[in-house]
Amino acid sequence: MSKIVTLGEIMLRLSPEGNYRFVQTDSFRIIPGGGEANVAVSLANYGHETFFVSKLPTHEIGQIAVNALRRYGVNTEHIARGGDRVGLYYAETGASMRPSKVIYDRANSAIAEAEPGDFDFDAVMEGADWFHWSGITPALSDKAAELTRLACEAAKRHHVTVSVDLNFRKKLWTSEKAISVMRPLMQYVDVCIGNEEDAQLCLGFKPDADVEGGKTDAEGYYGIFKGMMQEFGFKYVVSTLRESFSATHNGWKALIYDGKTFYQSKHYDINPIIDRVGGGDSFSGGLIHGMLTYKDQAKALEFAVAASALKHTIPGDFNLVSAEEVMSLAEGNANGRVQR
Repeated sequence: MSKIVTLGEIMLRLSPEGNYRFVQTDSFRIIPGGGEANVAVSLANYGHETFFVSKLPTHEIGQIAVNALRRYGVNTEHIARGGDRVGLYYAETGASMRPSKVIYDRANSAIAEAEPGDFDFDAVMEGADWFHWSGITPALSDKAAELTRLACEAAKRHHVTVSVDLNFRKKLWTSEKAISVMRPLMQYVDVCIGNEEDAQLCLGFKPDADVEGGKTDAEGYYGIFKGMMQEFGFKYVVSTLRESFSATHNGWKALIYDGKTFYQSKHYDINPIIDRVGGGDSFSGGLIHGMLTYKDQAKALEFAVAASALKHTIPGDFNLVSAEEVMSLAEGNANGRVQR
């Protein structure tokens, strides 16, 4: 299997049990997770050699995050240790017409204050096949944005395929700031992943699609995909298309373009959703595995969409499924019967 590197922040999610609201709970579950860490766990589950690059404090709270990655087979040798805090976020799980809610408490986390000297990116990228990052990482701080650039440059020096999940977070930065930072980083990217909002707020592209109204006709994305490929020279442009009927009922499919052919995946009706946090990350992990394994954009996309659909049924940030389970769903086995 392949060597894959991801760079980002792993946080601790604090959540009330079940569908309790913040104001009525007297206890929180601790759930480690974070965009690129979630991708690393997915790929480790598929059998790849995965490395997560970050910085975490040396104290026991930092060790919780490190141990969570090790538990699922992610290599943590390139996690620098130091700094004062682990980023936190509070997540309240919605239901029906009540949306889920996230409150961040991640300012001045260890990775946001990390310095270039904390990492040897040439050593990290040596022998790697793929490097993945997301727009969340450069949004953390100017220092984190610089680390992202340095990692991308090292990946290119070592001829590593680079993917990005645009992942705009309005609580971390403005669209203007995102565009100023993200557009220059696109020169290093081979595979660009993002939904319609990400493309607009991170790169300034807007599709002709009424997603809020539930109209996710893939034709609305053709023009934007062609424009992005022309401007940035991506090898692939990929978008998830989510229809949000309620907090616990979503439609889910995706679209991929290789510069010649558009391919739209099958559609999944996910109802009920158990936990949608990490759904996009599970898609990225599935896509990376699919592209490394099948060399066919249609099959790779079907694997990614099926992987993400399964993640919506699993509590926590991590997608704890095997490649065999994903392929079973992608091939049509969706009845949920007990396997004996």
